[in-house]
Order: sequence, then structure tokens, then C-alpha cells
Amino acid sequence: MSSDSHYLESVLHQDIPLTRDMGLKVLDWQQQRLRLHLPLDANVNHKSTMFGGSLYCGAVLAGWGWLHLRLREAGIDDGHIVIQEGRISYPLPVTGAAIAVCEAPEEKVWQRFVSTYQRYGRARLSLHTQVFNENSEAPAVAFDGQYVLHR
Repeated sequence: MSSDSHYLESVLHQDIPLTRDMGLKVLDWQQQRLRLHLPLDANVNHKSTMFGGSLYCGAVLAGWGWLHLRLREAGIDDGHIVIQEGRISYPLPVTGAAIAVCEAPEEKVWQRFVSTYQRYGRARLSLHTQVFNENSEAPAVAFDGQYVLHR
């Protein structure tokens, strides 16, 4: 685990205790892509698949964690990140461990977000997260979240 991954996992487990109970682990932060791991056992529902609420939480946290690490890289440490809005779809069941992946938005979108924040002390950023069954390439969950950074 990289130092960034270890750092984020510590932040999540300390600041959002539910993540410990969910068994959430930060797999890696590479090339502005964040991957989180959720085990089935801690997040199982009555159908022996992953609970939709856990999948939603994992997707939200992948975006939140992505933004937290990206801001840290940019040297921006005076803001608070909140999820403002989220839309989710569950096209496939998650039958084992889940991997939540948040990729970087386009660079121009990121730059506009940073400049808006620096100018007004508040900015919004839409991030897309997909959740996969471990060892599968087909997304089981698609999440679009709007995050707000404010001073």
C-alpha cells in the first residue's frame, strides 16, 4: 500500500467510523485513479449479495476520497468536502467483494473547479464512480456524485 493509500484509509477510518465496520480498504491511488475494496461478509444482505446501501456508501466514499487526495496533491488544505447530490444505478448484483473505482475528470474541469474554489471559497465537482465485482470488468454499479468544497 502506498503512503497516499495508507493516509486515506487512516482518514476514512478515523473520521468516518462506519468505514471500519464496512471493512473498507484503500487498494491504491495511481495516476489520479482511486480504488477501494469492500468485502461481502461485512456488507451482505438477505439475498447473499452486497447491500445496496453499502454499495452507495462505497461509491460516495470513492469520490470523496478521490477529491481528498487530489486536493492534497494540489496543496489545497483549507476546505471541507461534502456530497451534495448523487445518482446511482445497480445493473448487476455484487456477489462477492466489490471494487469501487473513481477516475479523474477532464483536466479542464479540474482546473475550473480549482480556480472557482480559489476565487469564491466554494466550488462543485461532478465525479463518476463505478463499482465492480472483484475480478470482473463489467460495472455492477454506476454512480455520479456532485461534491462541494467550501471553506
